[in-house]
Amino acid sequence: MPAEDLWKDAETIYDFLAQAPALPEYADLILAAGTYDLRVADHAAKLYLEGCAALIVCSGGFGKVTTRLFNKPEAELFRDHCIELGVPESAVLAESKSTNTGENFRLSHQMLSEMGMEPKTGIIASKPYMVKRAWATGTKQWPEVVWFSSAAALPFREYLTESITFEDTVQLMVGDLQRLEVYEKQGYQAHVDVPESIWTAYERLVSNGFDRYVIRSQKKSSFFCCTGRMFGRC
Repeated sequence: MPAEDLWKDAETIYDFLAQAPALPEYADLILAAGTYDLRVADHAAKLYLEGCAALIVCSGGFGKVTTRLFNKPEAELFRDHCIELGVPESAVLAESKSTNTGENFRLSHQMLSEMGMEPKTGIIASKPYMVKRAWATGTKQWPEVVWFSSAAALPFREYLTESITFEDTVQLMVGDLQRLEVYEKQGYQAHVDVPESIWTAYERLVSNGFDRYVIRSQKKSSFFCCTGRMFGRC
């Protein structure tokens, strides 16, 4: 069982990353971002059945986690799950080649453009701790669309399951938080304000070994920046 201070840091980061503005009454599409967590497909189907959009695009091939878990692309599993939940087959498209969040948007855009569809508004269905990063990525990679992000309203401790463990989730979540800054600097994502308290929690988790998906500089000396922050945040 993780120490209580690690739980608190993880919850702090999770709650921040899951914050999202209110959704519009209606959008042109729902983009279900592929992942190992099929509850994202549940949420996309829920949004559709509530009348939030008339089309779901399930996007995802095999990512760093699902390549060892699934025998079908994420998008195909998501599409099948949405249909099982009552979404008409004609209202669900699958883009099954993307391997990362940026490609979710770029390849979905390409697919819809080839079909003569140019949406102007979209809702991204994602994992709770991907809400901010999904918005930042979509806003940069598919700027013709005004994006909103949405996820199931699950507190951190309720999000975890027997298969979605504290260890794996925090490892992924720490990497996603870091990418808000790294990928903005590289031009892949739009800016997201991150309070200093969130970076402090991040650094404590990294120092406790939650660094599996942290992007490290090629030179060890630049892994720490001039202020002592981990990963060279300066």
